[in-house]
Amino acid sequence: MTAAALEAARVWLVVALTLLGLFFSFVSMVGVLRLPDLYSRAHTASQADTLGAGFGLAAVALTVGLAGAGFKSVLLLFFIFVTNPTAAHAIARAAFEEGIVPWTNGDERR
Repeated sequence: MTAAALEAARVWLVVALTLLGLFFSFVSMVGVLRLPDLYSRAHTASQADTLGAGFGLAAVALTVGLAGAGFKSVLLLFFIFVTNPTAAHAIARAAFEEGIVPWTNGDERR
Protein backbone atom coordinates (compact mmCIF):
# COMPACT_ATOMS: atom_id res chain seq x y z
CA MET A 1 0.00 0.00 0.00
CA THR A 2 1.22 3.46 -0.78
CA ALA A 3 1.41 6.32 1.66
CA ALA A 4 -1.43 8.12 -0.12
CA ALA A 5 -3.69 5.09 0.19
CA LEU A 6 -2.92 4.76 3.90
CA GLU A 7 -3.64 8.46 4.42
CA ALA A 8 -6.95 8.16 2.57
CA ALA A 9 -7.91 5.12 4.66
CA ARG A 10 -7.05 7.02 7.84
CA VAL A 11 -9.19 9.98 6.79
CA TRP A 12 -12.16 7.72 6.04
CA LEU A 13 -11.71 5.94 9.36
CA VAL A 14 -11.70 9.30 11.18
CA VAL A 15 -14.90 10.28 9.34
CA ALA A 16 -16.54 6.94 10.22
CA LEU A 17 -15.55 7.23 13.90
CA THR A 18 -16.81 10.81 14.06
CA LEU A 19 -20.15 9.86 12.51
CA LEU A 20 -20.53 6.93 14.92
CA GLY A 21 -19.75 9.27 17.82
CA LEU A 22 -22.38 11.74 16.62
CA PHE A 23 -24.93 8.98 16.15
CA PHE A 24 -24.52 7.56 19.65
CA SER A 25 -24.50 11.03 21.20
CA PHE A 26 -27.74 11.82 19.38
CA VAL A 27 -29.30 8.52 20.53
CA SER A 28 -28.29 9.36 24.09
CA MET A 29 -29.84 12.82 23.85
CA VAL A 30 -33.11 11.45 22.47
CA GLY A 31 -33.16 8.76 25.16
CA VAL A 32 -32.68 11.26 27.97
CA LEU A 33 -35.48 13.41 26.59
CA ARG A 34 -37.94 10.60 25.79
CA LEU A 35 -37.51 7.91 28.44
CA PRO A 36 -39.97 8.01 31.33
CA ASP A 37 -37.94 7.75 34.54
CA LEU A 38 -34.58 8.40 36.13
CA TYR A 39 -33.41 4.80 35.89
CA SER A 40 -33.99 4.55 32.14
CA ARG A 41 -32.42 7.94 31.56
CA ALA A 42 -29.37 7.04 33.61
CA HIS A 43 -29.01 3.83 31.61
CA THR A 44 -29.10 5.54 28.23
CA ALA A 45 -26.84 8.34 29.40
CA SER A 46 -24.22 5.91 30.64
CA GLN A 47 -24.36 3.50 27.69
CA ALA A 48 -24.90 5.56 24.55
CA ASP A 49 -23.10 8.68 25.75
CA THR A 50 -20.02 6.65 26.68
CA LEU A 51 -19.99 5.11 23.21
CA GLY A 52 -20.47 8.51 21.56
CA ALA A 53 -17.63 10.07 23.50
CA GLY A 54 -15.48 7.00 22.94
CA PHE A 55 -15.86 7.06 19.17
CA GLY A 56 -15.30 10.83 19.11
CA LEU A 57 -12.13 10.61 21.17
CA ALA A 58 -10.90 7.69 19.08
CA ALA A 59 -11.32 9.90 16.01
CA VAL A 60 -9.34 12.66 17.71
CA ALA A 61 -6.57 10.26 18.69
CA LEU A 62 -6.38 8.91 15.15
CA THR A 63 -6.32 12.43 13.70
CA VAL A 64 -3.53 13.87 15.86
CA GLY A 65 -1.52 10.69 16.34
CA LEU A 66 -0.43 9.07 19.58
CA ALA A 67 2.18 11.66 20.48
CA GLY A 68 1.13 14.45 22.83
CA ALA A 69 -2.56 15.30 22.38
CA GLY A 70 -3.41 11.87 20.99
CA PHE A 71 -2.03 10.17 24.09
CA LYS A 72 -4.04 12.54 26.27
CA SER A 73 -7.21 11.77 24.33
CA VAL A 74 -6.64 8.04 24.88
CA LEU A 75 -6.26 8.69 28.62
CA LEU A 76 -9.43 10.77 28.56
CA LEU A 77 -11.19 7.93 26.73
CA PHE A 78 -10.18 5.49 29.47
CA PHE A 79 -11.31 7.97 32.13
CA ILE A 80 -14.73 8.35 30.49
CA PHE A 81 -15.15 4.58 30.13
CA VAL A 82 -14.58 4.21 33.87
CA THR A 83 -16.44 7.24 35.23
CA ASN A 84 -19.63 7.44 33.12
CA PRO A 85 -21.05 4.04 34.13
CA THR A 86 -19.88 4.58 37.71
CA ALA A 87 -21.66 7.93 37.94
CA ALA A 88 -24.86 6.50 36.43
CA HIS A 89 -24.76 3.65 38.95
CA ALA A 90 -24.27 6.09 41.84
CA ILE A 91 -27.20 8.23 40.67
CA ALA A 92 -29.50 5.21 40.26
CA ARG A 93 -28.50 3.81 43.63
CA ALA A 94 -29.11 7.15 45.36
CA ALA A 95 -32.53 7.37 43.71
CA PHE A 96 -33.38 3.85 44.82
CA GLU A 97 -32.31 4.58 48.39
CA GLU A 98 -34.47 7.73 48.37
CA GLY A 99 -37.46 5.60 47.42
CA ILE A 100 -37.95 6.74 43.83
CA VAL A 101 -40.02 3.99 42.23
CA PRO A 102 -39.06 2.84 38.73
CA TRP A 103 -41.60 3.33 35.95
CA THR A 104 -43.55 0.20 35.04
CA ASN A 105 -45.79 -0.68 32.11
CA GLY A 106 -49.21 0.89 32.59
CA ASP A 107 -47.91 3.54 34.97
CA GLU A 108 -49.48 6.92 34.20
CA ARG A 109 -46.44 8.94 35.27
CA ARG A 110 -44.57 10.15 32.28
